[in-house]
Amino acid sequence: MLKKGQSQLLKMVQDGLPMTLGQQLRLTVELSIPAIISQLSSIIMQFIDASMVGSLGAEASASIGLVSTTTWLFAGLSAACATGFYVQVSHLLGSKDTFNARRVLRQSIVMVLIFSAIVCAIGCAISGPLPRWLGGEEQIHRDASMYFLIFILSLPALQLNMLASGMLRSSGNMVTPSMLNVLMCLLDVVFNYFLIFPAREVEFLGMSMHMPGAGLGVTGAALGTALAYVVVAAMLLHSLCVKSPELGIVHEKGSFRPTMQCLKNAAGIALPMGLERVIMCGAQIMSTVIIAPLGTIAIAANSFAITVESLCYMPGHGVSNAATTLVGQSIGARRKDLTWRFAHISVLMGIAVMTVMGVIMYVTAPATMGIMTPDVSVQELGARILRIEAFAEPMYAASIVVYGVFVGAGDTLVPSIMNLGSIWAVRLTLAAALAPRYGLEGVWIAMCAELCFRGVIFLVRLYRRKWLK
Repeated sequence: MLKKGQSQLLKMVQDGLPMTLGQQLRLTVELSIPAIISQLSSIIMQFIDASMVGSLGAEASASIGLVSTTTWLFAGLSAACATGFYVQVSHLLGSKDTFNARRVLRQSIVMVLIFSAIVCAIGCAISGPLPRWLGGEEQIHRDASMYFLIFILSLPALQLNMLASGMLRSSGNMVTPSMLNVLMCLLDVVFNYFLIFPAREVEFLGMSMHMPGAGLGVTGAALGTALAYVVVAAMLLHSLCVKSPELGIVHEKGSFRPTMQCLKNAAGIALPMGLERVIMCGAQIMSTVIIAPLGTIAIAANSFAITVESLCYMPGHGVSNAATTLVGQSIGARRKDLTWRFAHISVLMGIAVMTVMGVIMYVTAPATMGIMTPDVSVQELGARILRIEAFAEPMYAASIVVYGVFVGAGDTLVPSIMNLGSIWAVRLTLAAALAPRYGLEGVWIAMCAELCFRGVIFLVRLYRRKWLK
C-alpha cells in the first residue's frame, strides 16, 4: 500500500516494476522541482542578506565577503558528515529495509551533533584572527569576525537541518524540506529587517509608521540567519522523526549508540567528501587571498557576484539532489538499468536548466548587481565578471549533477580527487597568473575556464560507466 507522502513512481523503483521513459522523466521532474525550489530559497536567503547589508555600504559587504569562503568550508564539512548517513538510508529504503534505515537515522543524530560540536569549537577559536589571516583591511576586521562567530555558533542547527533534509529526500519526500527551506528564507527576511536596521519611520499607504529595529548591521544579518536555521531545524526534525512513515523513530524503541559498521559505511562516503571540501574551500580561501589585495571594491563585487551566480547554479544542485535520491534507491533495489537511465536523464536536465539560467544571468547582470548594492563601482565590476561566468554554466551543471549521481552510488573518492585536481591545478594557477594584470576579471576568467574543464572530465567518467560497478 502506498504510504502518505510516498511517490507512486518511486515505489515502482523499489518494487522492481518496469518503467517507461515517460515515467522515468516524470519521476525525475517530480523530485527535481521541489529540490530546485529548496536550493533557490537557500540562495535567495543569501541574496537578501547581501542586499540588506549592501545598503549599509561597501565595507559592510566586504566584511561578509571576506569570511564567506571560510563559512562555506565549515558548512561543507557539515554537509559531508550528513551525506555519509543519508546515502546509507537511501540504499536501505531502496531495498525496503526500513528497520535498518531507522537504526542508521538514530545513530546519525548522535554523530552529527558530536561532529558539529567539535567543528564549532574550532571555528570559535579562529574567529578572532581569521580576517587578519585572510588579508582583509583593518576597518572590516571586527564585523567580519563577529559575522563568522555567530555563524559558527549556529552550526549545530545548520547540521541538523542538512541531516533531516537529506534523510527526507532519501525517502523520496522532496516537498517537506523544500517548503521548510522556503519558510527559512521568509523568516530570514523578517529577522533581518528588525535586526539589521535601526528603529525608523516608514511610509505605508500614505501613513507614517514607527518600525522598531535593533540597528546591529552585519551582526544583525548573522543573527537573523542563525535564528532562521534554529526554527527550521526544529521543524525538519519533527517532520522526520515524528511524521515520516518510513523514518519516524518516535514510534518504536531503538538504540542511539553508534555502531562500528554504520560509522565505517558513513566514513567511506563522507571522508573523501570532507577532505575534498577542506581542500576545495582552502582553494577558495586562496582565491580570497588573491582578491583581497585588489581592494574593498573588488572584495565586495566578488561577494555580490558569487551570490548572484548562485541563483544560476542552485537549480543544478536541486537536480543533483534528485539524482542522488534516484540513483541511491535504484542501487538499493539492485536495478542497474534504471540507475544509468536516471543518471543520464538528470544530467541532461541539469545542463538544460543551467544553460537557460546562464543566458538570463548574462542579460540581467547589471540589473541584479544594481539590486545588490547602490555603489556604482561595485555594480559595474560585478556585472562584468558575471557575464564572464555565464559561459561556464552548462559545463558547471554537468559537474554538479554528475557528482550527485556518484554520491547516490556511494562513489565519492575519485570524484573528490577530480574536483581537487581541477580547482587547484587549473583555477588557482590561472587566477594567480591573471589577477595581477586583469584584476578581478582575470580571477573570474580563470574560474570560467576551470568550470568548463571540470564539466568535461566529469562527463567522461560518467559515460565510461565504471562507477556503476
